[in-house]
Amino acid sequence: ANSGRLIAALVNQCRDLQLAEDALHDALLHASEHWPSNIKNPDAWLLTIAKRRLIDKLRQSSRHSDQKILANIVDSLGHEQAQPEADQEIPDERLKLIFTCCHPALNQEAQVALTLKTLCGLSSREIARAYLTSETTMNQRLVRAKNKIRKAGIAYRIPEKSELEERLESALSVIYLIYNESYSAFEGQTLTRRDLAEEAIRLARLLHKLLPEPEVDGLLALMLLHQSRDPARSDEKQAYIPLEYQDRTLWNTERASEGRTTLISALGEGQPGKYQLQAAISALHSEANTWEDTDWQQICLLYLTLYKYDPSPIVRLNGIVALAFSGKPELAYQQLPLVAEQLENYQPYYAAKADIEHRLGKLNSAKQSYRQAIEISKNTIEKEHLRKKLAKV
Repeated sequence: ANSGRLIAALVNQCRDLQLAEDALHDALLHASEHWPSNIKNPDAWLLTIAKRRLIDKLRQSSRHSDQKILANIVDSLGHEQAQPEADQEIPDERLKLIFTCCHPALNQEAQVALTLKTLCGLSSREIARAYLTSETTMNQRLVRAKNKIRKAGIAYRIPEKSELEERLESALSVIYLIYNESYSAFEGQTLTRRDLAEEAIRLARLLHKLLPEPEVDGLLALMLLHQSRDPARSDEKQAYIPLEYQDRTLWNTERASEGRTTLISALGEGQPGKYQLQAAISALHSEANTWEDTDWQQICLLYLTLYKYDPSPIVRLNGIVALAFSGKPELAYQQLPLVAEQLENYQPYYAAKADIEHRLGKLNSAKQSYRQAIEISKNTIEKEHLRKKLAKV
């Protein structure tokens, strides 16, 4: 659980992510064979062992810069050994590590993989399984990303205020992508990957603690509100239950309440952003006792505002769906061509189009749209849900 903090502390000293991971790995191997029975501060003990491994590795290097780093690590180790073990504290450098892993110079897949590996402690095999690739291929991608950080001289630091907006956006995008991936059911047979969802929420909590910005709070609120509905998304008879048909008494009210409280705090700063607006939409769903009680008019307005912050075709499609649910399916249907070309390979577009066509009695068109959605979907459970809807048409 503390591997991210230990890696961050090591990288802060050696400025080399791969070297830090190797040193911690060696320390853990040592610990498996020589774990003290009376240890008072396990993390500090592990960090000390890892630093000794760093020293061994750096002593073998001939680079002048490495020798300077070596001197600093030896000096820090001397200070630690002068302290009682129980009093030693590990400096929390994880915020620097977040911004290093999520640097805009890296592509998004590399950002996500590095974040999962270093901050969440997932293995290369777990990350490879998530991306339906081999462990060897994922290791190669991780090595390339680490090499790019080192060779490009990407600084291990919290960005200056002038850089923060862009870099924070990258970090938030990566965390939200990790959360969204939990819904993608990578192996095609399960609806969610709760482990990834929980890791994303944990990262957002960490970022909130280290950098309490309104959009950080907005993202945390959004994921808490989404995840509060998870217990009702499936049961023994149905592998997938849409929001419309969920038993709302099963929702996690504690998480939903925390999400709303966090959102209110963020909105109180007067700096709205796309995550806060998405969280506000999710909050309206969480407040409705039934599907029919949902304030669709307000949701439509929120999507219009969200589009100003995030003018993507997916946001527009969600706004069109909300318009249909607000009692204006004909108007919604007229707006679908606005996103048709951009979303021609996007399964939810065809599913939404089919639902609206079904509502309007355009049954032949609805059948065709459902078939297209089924063809594009890569998720077994999702396909089965769409087939049932097609059968009803």
